[in-house]
Amino acid sequence: MARFFVDEFPAEGTEYTLTGENAEHARVLRLRPGESVTLCDGQGADCPCTVAEGLTLLAGAPVPCPAEPRARVSVWIAFPKADKAEHVIQKAVELGAAELVLFPSRFCVSRPEGKALKNKLERWQKIARSAAEQSRRGVIPAVRAVESYGEALREAALAELPVLFYENESGYSLHDALAELGGLRSGGPDASGGRPMAAPTVSLMTGAEGGFSGEEIEKARAAGMKICTLGPRILRCETAPLAGLTAVMFALGEI
Repeated sequence: MARFFVDEFPAEGTEYTLTGENAEHARVLRLRPGESVTLCDGQGADCPCTVAEGLTLLAGAPVPCPAEPRARVSVWIAFPKADKAEHVIQKAVELGAAELVLFPSRFCVSRPEGKALKNKLERWQKIARSAAEQSRRGVIPAVRAVESYGEALREAALAELPVLFYENESGYSLHDALAELGGLRSGGPDASGGRPMAAPTVSLMTGAEGGFSGEEIEKARAAGMKICTLGPRILRCETAPLAGLTAVMFALGEI
C-alpha cells in the first residue's frame, strides 16, 4: 500500500489532492480509482484513504500507526568515512530508530563541517524519509549532528538506558544492561496498578573506524554511559549500530 507523508490530515470524508513530491510518486505508482493508500502525519498517526480519481483521495479516520515502536531508541554514530552513514541511516530507520545523531570523536577520519555538513544532513534526512516510507513508519526520524563528543555524551546519557559499545570491553554485555533495566520492557505494567508504562528511552553509541580511545571511554563512563561489548567479534563501524539496535528492539519486544 502506498504511503505519503503530509503536514496535516484532511477531515474524515473529505477529498485531498496530492501535490509536490507526493504527486510525482503517485504518478509513478499509477494509482487507480478504488485503491487504498495511506497518508502519514509524521507524528505516528495514519489516515487511510481511497483513490477517487487521479491524484485525488477520499480521506478516512486517522488511526495510530501500527509500525511505530513504543520504545524510543536513539542511535549515536561517530562520523564514518565515505558513504557508510547513508547505509546505517537507511537500515536503522527501517529497524525502528527514533533518531540518528552523528558526532566527531578522536579517531574520526571524516569530520564534515559548515556547508559540507549541511549538504550531508539534507541528503541523510532524505534517505531517512525514503526509508520511513518504504518500511511503513509513522514517523520520519530526525537526522542531526552535534559539534563535539562531549555534547554527544551529555545528550545520550539522558536516556533511561544509555549504552556505548566498545570493542575492548569483555565483562559487561548488552544483555547485562538490559537485565538491570528489565522493567523497561515495552508495554510492561508499572509497579502501581498494572497500567501500561511509558515507552522506555534508549541511546546506543558507536565509534568510527578506529573505535574509541581509552580516554573517551573514561569520559563516557563518568557521564553515565554503560560500556558494553557486542560480543567477541570486532564489528565494522557500519555494522555495530545496526547489530546493537536489532538486539535492543528484540529485547524490548519490538521484533
